[in-house]
Amino acid sequence: MRQHGYDALAVNPTLTSADDAPGYARLEDIAPAVDGVLVMTSPAVTDQVVQECARLHIPRVWMYRAGGQGAVSSQAVEFCREQGIAVVPGECPYMFLTAEHWFHRLHGFIKKITGAYPS
Repeated sequence: MRQHGYDALAVNPTLTSADDAPGYARLEDIAPAVDGVLVMTSPAVTDQVVQECARLHIPRVWMYRAGGQGAVSSQAVEFCREQGIAVVPGECPYMFLTAEHWFHRLHGFIKKITGAYPS
């Protein structure tokens, strides 16, 4: 994500760094506060993450999904909507980036021609 101009930071209780950038144990450890979160966890952990996002007033959450259920939890999606958090419940963010590998672009193209591309 950083190669595409995003200021991406890794949050994981056991991670001290990722790709030459510091890692953080919790979202609240990041200063200044973030304005969006890309969740790449199991659905059970996603439920916990969105609660932390609400507590920290983080306005946007994207629940990563490339295949299967990914990080998407129906309870977490509903919680985000109830809290006024903008939520993307699924999808791989790479299919929305223009200078990405062919398979990500193909994924987006297939979604477009089948009418499943999110708006």
